[in-house]
Amino acid sequence: MHTLSLYRHLGFGRRTEEPGWGRPTLNVLFICGKNRLRSPSAEHLFADYSGVETASAGVNNDADVPVSQELLEWADLIFVMEQNHRKKLTARFASKLANKRIICLNISDDYEYMAPTLIKVLEARVGRYLSR
Repeated sequence: MHTLSLYRHLGFGRRTEEPGWGRPTLNVLFICGKNRLRSPSAEHLFADYSGVETASAGVNNDADVPVSQELLEWADLIFVMEQNHRKKLTARFASKLANKRIICLNISDDYEYMAPTLIKVLEARVGRYLSR
């Protein structure tokens, strides 16, 4: 399946409304380097928040899910784990980021997937931007 078709099949790129509330869903993209530990953990952790849709990607060439133009267009809010992720993102996709809010979480690559300490850090640094 073509990447864009896959994203659309999964719901990316569509504006959805939360059932019963009539308010738009906030599409949140989490970005790290390889999309193996930190950003997938964040995607999973915040997936059940009311009114929030989550996705994750990586800025490195060997990322499991590389950042794409389609994902950036889909995202309303972007969280990067480190400043160098923001730099790489901006260098490759500057024109797609013009009206996007990008927040650096300053979370270093010291955690395993869904590690309890990572979960606590993510909840403390991301939770305030998302209403439950």
